[in-house]
Amino acid sequence: MRSPIRRFVPVVAAGALAVGLTACSGSGSAPSTDHGSAGMPGMSTSGTTAPGSAGTAPADVGRSGDIMFAQMMIPHHQQAVEMAEIAIGKPTASAQVRQLATQIKAGQDPEVQTMGKWLRAWGAPTPTGGTSHGMSGEGMMTQADMDALKATDGDAFDKQWVRMMTAHHEGAITMAKQVLATTQDPAVRTLAEAVVKAQTEEIATMKSLF
Repeated sequence: MRSPIRRFVPVVAAGALAVGLTACSGSGSAPSTDHGSAGMPGMSTSGTTAPGSAGTAPADVGRSGDIMFAQMMIPHHQQAVEMAEIAIGKPTASAQVRQLATQIKAGQDPEVQTMGKWLRAWGAPTPTGGTSHGMSGEGMMTQADMDALKATDGDAFDKQWVRMMTAHHEGAITMAKQVLATTQDPAVRTLAEAVVKAQTEEIATMKSLF
């Protein structure tokens, strides 16, 4: 099936974003920053302002890019995990596809948890509702795409799943490369580089199947 890739353009939040925020790995103190203006439809806005936020710090383009990257990549990864789970649970899928799906799920589930911790530590809105909240972006599939995949079996399923996951991975690589151009956070850089490396390798594996 044909699954067009929608272009993702990172939005730089215009709100007061703190300069010199430390790299976040789920521990340590959260920045005192109001990131409410970086919110997206379907995201929780509770707890978006850390205690003592004055809202007067100059904008930090690097951090606002980090926030948007995490906010967009979480549902993107969640959809990849959903696609992987469809393959894992499909008895007629090939062993190669199910093995790759297992690898994708194992790699992306922890990254979703990590990015969620970052957003909570930064006091930024986090995506809610999984992949159903209407996010569009690089390589994201529509609900119709997902339903069609579930209804397919055998060799046709393998080919359709590979086409969809390849497009999805290409979108994630684009998003990761975009944040690498702006981030000043070593933890964000490490995760983005890991996304590029792992998903480039997985695309090569998928292309070798057909």
